[in-house]
Amino acid sequence: MPETISFEDWQKLDIRVGTIKEVLPHPNADKLYILKVDEGKESLRQLVAGLKESYTQEELVGKKIVFLANLEPKKLRGELSQGMILAAVDEDNISVLTVDKDIPNNAKVQ
Repeated sequence: MPETISFEDWQKLDIRVGTIKEVLPHPNADKLYILKVDEGKESLRQLVAGLKESYTQEELVGKKIVFLANLEPKKLRGELSQGMILAAVDEDNISVLTVDKDIPNNAKVQ
C-alpha cells in the first residue's frame, strides 16, 4: 500500500487542464513524444511523455488533458519537460486522463 500524504501535501499539487496542440517525435528517444500544450496562457507549455507506444501523434492532437503544472522542469534526453501529463497505467496499457466536459484550459483540478 502506498504511503499516505497529508492534505497540505495534496494542496501543493497544481493540477491543470490543457489542450495538446502539437506532438513531435523526440529526436533522442524511441518511446517519447514532445507535446506542446495550450494551458490558457500566451505561450505553449512543453511536456515530454512516454506515450509513443500507446498513441499516434494524430490521436493526441486536440485532446483536452490533465497535467501536473508545478513539477520541477527537467531535461529528458536533452528536451525540457515543464510538467507531467497524467495517465492511468496498467502494465503496458496507458490511458491519458482527459476531461468529460468543455472546460477552459488552465482550469484547476481539485
